[in-house]
Amino acid sequence: MPLSPPRMLRASPYWPVVTHSTLRRLLPGFTVSSLGDGMAVVAVSWLAIELAPAAARGAWVALAAAAYTLSGAVGALVLGRFLQHRNPAQLIGWDALLRATALGAIPVCHAFGVLGIELYVVLLAVSSVLHSWGQAGIYTLLARQLPERDHLAGNAVLSGVGSLSTVIGPPLAGALIVRGDAATVIAVDAATFLVLALTFLIGAPQDTAPPPEEGGSRTAGFAVIRRTPALLGLLGLSFTFFFLFGPLYVALPLHVSDGLGGPAGLLAAYYTAFGVGAVLGSVLAGYLGRLPLWPVTTGIVIAFGAFLLPVGLGAPTWAAMAGFAVAGLLWPPYASLSTALFQRSAPGELLPQALAAGSAVRVLSVPLGTALGGPLVTTLGAQGALAASAVSITVLGLAAAACTACTARTARTARTARTARRPKA
Repeated sequence: MPLSPPRMLRASPYWPVVTHSTLRRLLPGFTVSSLGDGMAVVAVSWLAIELAPAAARGAWVALAAAAYTLSGAVGALVLGRFLQHRNPAQLIGWDALLRATALGAIPVCHAFGVLGIELYVVLLAVSSVLHSWGQAGIYTLLARQLPERDHLAGNAVLSGVGSLSTVIGPPLAGALIVRGDAATVIAVDAATFLVLALTFLIGAPQDTAPPPEEGGSRTAGFAVIRRTPALLGLLGLSFTFFFLFGPLYVALPLHVSDGLGGPAGLLAAYYTAFGVGAVLGSVLAGYLGRLPLWPVTTGIVIAFGAFLLPVGLGAPTWAAMAGFAVAGLLWPPYASLSTALFQRSAPGELLPQALAAGSAVRVLSVPLGTALGGPLVTTLGAQGALAASAVSITVLGLAAAACTACTARTARTARTARTARRPKA
């Protein structure tokens, strides 16, 4: 007898997450902030296009996109001594409060006519200084509130909220840009971060962190990763994957605005197609806990690059958006599985440090790739840069799959040799 929808929901891996007494109180604030982030995906690059001189737009768009994330990696390294033992809710709240303040200064400066492209990039950089710690706080709090069996589903819920925001946020941003300007969208984003800060500083439990240990190193998170081969290999794959994806943040807006002559709404449509796929991928991610990690992750990377290729090959817009949607479907499972591995492999007292270290490396990879997008677009053109990014990601996945197969074969050979050497009864 088929289950009714309510019973199916209660039987899903997501039910313990959405009904958890603490998380149920915090998820609305996270959802509001994610919606603002979905709008900022369009607004950050579009305002950079409006402010930058025409002769150097590619470089300034790259700098703006990189500044919005790069300083988070610096903050993870420099501020570890001061933040590594802080309560996860404080890490989230402080990150959100800084973002609300720095992003809120952008529309204020714009309204007074003093916002140049240089000041814009500086404010974007300031807004992200605590972002790696804020992300570490979210996933640490989740791991401490939920039993291990629910970590993957919890990660998928957060990823699903973020994915849904990329469906709703870009069209809202496009509409606001048409009626006002991109600075208005960033003002809304700043307000949503203020909501997030209040939610976690006031509503989150303040006793989820264990007592701090004396003498903890600010590099303890990197030491945990270095001692764990699975984490080290996965982090290397993630760094390269996100690095090769980074040029898209420069190439796609310029491909839409210059190559296709399209408005901000067309760029929003691309991000929305990605978000629609990501929502479905978030639902799928919670059911992947029994699958082997490496074949899944390498397969995701291979397929991701392949489905980005149509936009780089000049395919019709509908085909390029369809490829973007499938790529979006693959993004949340990769993110949720890799985060679950960190949550399960790192010691509980070092989990914030390990997550912040991993986040710093991943955060660093995207802006580095984004910074590469400027000269790549100059050399290959926007469409050529998109094609190069897609092909490189596919090649990376194939190389990782080959290494995985070789490692597995070596392990089987070693097990067979050990078995052969055992004395027979």
